Amino acid sequence: MQISQDSVVTLNYTMFDAQGNIIDKNHDPIVYLHGGYDNILPAVEAALEGQSIGQTVTVTMEADEAFGEIDPSLVHEEDVGLFPPDLEVGMMFETRDPETGEAAQFRVTGIDAGLVTVDGNHPLAGMKLRFDAEILSVRAATEEEIAHGHVHGEHGHHHDE
Repeated sequence: MQISQDSVVTLNYTMFDAQGNIIDKNHDPIVYLHGGYDNILPAVEAALEGQSIGQTVTVTMEADEAFGEIDPSLVHEEDVGLFPPDLEVGMMFETRDPETGEAAQFRVTGIDAGLVTVDGNHPLAGMKLRFDAEILSVRAATEEEIAHGHVHGEHGHHHDE
């Protein structure tokens, strides 16, 4: 079976930075619903279209095709008193926009002179990336998976009933 709209795809991947350093690699196979459900990077999904079990794909993406360019408006300085006392660079925090209620994640990138620098950009924003994937399995999605927009079952999403 070839990967097409509403296929459930299982794969292994390795992601590299522009210098060829591994920056991410799955430990367990990942499973996603193919076909524009925003479950995988669009450039990777496009490269996987029409591929079959056992094939490999390599996708090189500029920052705007991967996790976006760095948005300076997402970098802020806040008073250290707003944070817990065990604060360290690299810690992640979630906030909610008071107007929209949308959640946003921020990473602490600096602590200096009573100020904490937080960055809401994805940690891989601004980076050119290479994504290598090996296709392990392909199957047709169930009607329920299509309706929910994601895979159910092993390595997929589980609903509490």
